[in-house]
Amino acid sequence: MLRTIDLRGTRPLDYRSVLPRAEFDVDAAVAQVRPIVQAVAERGAEALAEYSQRFDHVVPQHFRVPATALADAEAGLAPEVRAAFLEAIARRRKVAQAEAVAGPVHVELAPGAVVEQLLVPVGRVGLYVPGGLAPLASSVLMNVIPAQVAGVPSIAVASPPQADFGGLPHPNILAVCHLLGVEEVYAVGGAQAIAMFALGVPRVCDRVDLVTGPGNIYVVAAKRLLRGRVGIDSEAGPTEIAILADDTAVPRFVAADLISQAEHDPMAASVLVTDSLALAGAVQAELGPQVDATKHAERIRTALGGPQSAVVLVDDLDQGVAVVDAYAAEHLEVQTADARAVAARVRNAGAVFVGSYSPVSLGDYSAGSTHVLPTAGCACHSSGLNVHSFRKQVHVIDYSEAALLEVAGVVETFAAAEDLPAHGAAVTVRRQEAPR
Repeated sequence: MLRTIDLRGTRPLDYRSVLPRAEFDVDAAVAQVRPIVQAVAERGAEALAEYSQRFDHVVPQHFRVPATALADAEAGLAPEVRAAFLEAIARRRKVAQAEAVAGPVHVELAPGAVVEQLLVPVGRVGLYVPGGLAPLASSVLMNVIPAQVAGVPSIAVASPPQADFGGLPHPNILAVCHLLGVEEVYAVGGAQAIAMFALGVPRVCDRVDLVTGPGNIYVVAAKRLLRGRVGIDSEAGPTEIAILADDTAVPRFVAADLISQAEHDPMAASVLVTDSLALAGAVQAELGPQVDATKHAERIRTALGGPQSAVVLVDDLDQGVAVVDAYAAEHLEVQTADARAVAARVRNAGAVFVGSYSPVSLGDYSAGSTHVLPTAGCACHSSGLNVHSFRKQVHVIDYSEAALLEVAGVVETFAAAEDLPAHGAAVTVRRQEAPR
């Protein structure tokens, strides 16, 4: 089911050039999204209604979800589902609170010369929750909790309206919003939701400072188009898993984890990197029966059979670590002997899942970690969504007269070296006014 890429006996200068990845042409999607954004900017709620009808096949009675609908959604939860949501919320909040421990920085460079770094929460955020192939209620808590812990005072959530639920987002999404105390929820999806957040829509939704949350290529294109008008978390591409495994791994577990990620989307990537031919063969043999037994078998087969998925054969774990570092997976599982030590050698991954009993699906829901992670190799330079994603770092400079005079000559000399004499003069004028 998975194609094979054999890297044994090779050492390419750049493994990225030979590793599988989904085609994801955001530039082409931007051209399609641009008129949507322009329409929302010019026609506001009228454009939201037009695109809701076109893309979601329903126009909500109210774009902002009524408080009664949020409460009703929570009240309608099955007890075991409510308990699962609450447990996931508690674990994610506990980790987020630990992330937030680092406080302001205060440095006194000389008597009277103080520089501080303040951690200032973003004023207002718009959190997008997809509702296409799967109603991702888990994405609500993954976005909302770190924003709350960061101290963001104004939080809005948007998710596509569903014709099956009277033009409201999926009840589970509304229920988690209510459990988290989020009162501002919009039944708006796709690029038009990002435009609504970034630009504001009169009498519907005030503009935000930052937009976060995953979505399809049109959501990503809207983020790219509006970046600069609004802050964004990332341009998330199709989801992906890489598994680094040796002959100690359990083939049944490895196959199940590859399948679980392929379940997200036909473009999802599932990549196994191994130095064991026996394991590779055993995993391939496991895939067929397991896929046949799943609800979304056709979607999974498409993902596993696509150019973005493969078994990558390597000579040994040293080469395997180099390969997964080059791939920089959104999710990386390490199922090897001494998995903790092997995982510690990895530099590039959105999140690392160690050993046979830390599957990615645990992180999707209840591990306490974030599941909003960098894709498409961006884990080599970007982090997953966390408390710090919702905070700005602001330097505060507080120098006394004596402290400025002590360093005045340095500033004047530096300014002259850059041919910016007025910069130096702004210090010189203060030196001249100083009492002698």
